[in-house]
Amino acid sequence: MTGYAYQWVSRLANPILGWITGWISFTFLAIVVVAVDYTVAATVVPALFDFTGTPLTSFEITAGVLLLQALLVGLSTKWTERVNNFAVTAELIGMVALVVLLFIVGVIAHKLSVGNLFSRGDIPAEGYWSFGTATSVGPWMLGFLLGAFTIVGFESAANLAEETKKPEVVVPRAMWQAVLASGVLGFLFLLVVTAAVNDPTTLAQSGTPIADVIRDILGSFVGTALLILVAIAIFACGLVILMSGVRLVWAMSRDQRFPGWQLLHKVSPRFRTPANATVFMAATSAVILGIFSTSTDALFKLFSAATLLPASIYAITTALYIATRKKLPASAGFSLGRWEVPVLVVAVVWLVFELSLFRDASFKDPWLYVLAMVAIGAVYLGYLLVTRGKEGSRCPRWHRSMLNWMKSPALPRNP
Repeated sequence: MTGYAYQWVSRLANPILGWITGWISFTFLAIVVVAVDYTVAATVVPALFDFTGTPLTSFEITAGVLLLQALLVGLSTKWTERVNNFAVTAELIGMVALVVLLFIVGVIAHKLSVGNLFSRGDIPAEGYWSFGTATSVGPWMLGFLLGAFTIVGFESAANLAEETKKPEVVVPRAMWQAVLASGVLGFLFLLVVTAAVNDPTTLAQSGTPIADVIRDILGSFVGTALLILVAIAIFACGLVILMSGVRLVWAMSRDQRFPGWQLLHKVSPRFRTPANATVFMAATSAVILGIFSTSTDALFKLFSAATLLPASIYAITTALYIATRKKLPASAGFSLGRWEVPVLVVAVVWLVFELSLFRDASFKDPWLYVLAMVAIGAVYLGYLLVTRGKEGSRCPRWHRSMLNWMKSPALPRNP
């Protein structure tokens, strides 16, 4: 069902914990779309048009991209899907071409250095491999968060389940295919780009390091063409994130459990989209952009918050699934089978490790953002409990029927 982790946790545990997870998910989606769009503004556009970006130009470009995405999502679901499908195709073609060309040209021109893959660059050797202290983490450990930021949001496909034929089959397939493609292509891309770095010290001072490496190896024309494909892919990524956030706001509003649900649950009769929820989601992200864009290290702070929050969401969902998996009916479309337990063990170990990295003092501002949003959510949840009571805070549309479904003795159970 539409509604991201909000729907899952509401069923795995209870509607109140589901609401909390839904609010955390909203907090995540509202900032991650800014982080993704800001990447275009801060790293790709300056390289394409040959200018030095500033916090102001990054803000203006990101705001423009966000507005365009909101118009697409709010005016036409069909056109949003078309743009996304085109962008996914362009992304796959572009990434494969980029990896292959960087490798071939780099080898021929003798510009690839395997030693770069094992180099610390200018980072001191002392403490490089260290797990860190109570308030710091070693550089090598922090590197894990790069992958953690990249491979998130794969479950967003479930947010369009109610608009998809055979979602029990299509959605799981889309999720594992997205993770596989991102993991393999992303790993190969990072491998060849790192090997292609000529001067790590100089590159570290650049505002567009990846673009600089691509142009150094492939030349200006090919590099520019591939950067355009990258920009299209990142735009589509932000588009899907915004759509996912809109669907979450709409789903919680449909259940009368989101601030302003009286307006946000409505679907535009003309465009057949949750237009009000789209405006609200885009406006919230614009406010977040305005707060973070004044900082010179805005991209780091945005990335950090957009990595911390999904890790928390995945941890909650995984823990609750482990606690209730024996009570759940068997899946009708996808199952890990005997691999389920090993996957759960690895997931728990990884999530505990990932969350432990955010004790580093450099993550102060992301934590402040999370705490501020949680405080706002706590006030509204308190309002729900006071005005409606514990029973009144339940989802009015489905709770009783879902409870009966979960308790039905005739349903097959997970092994």
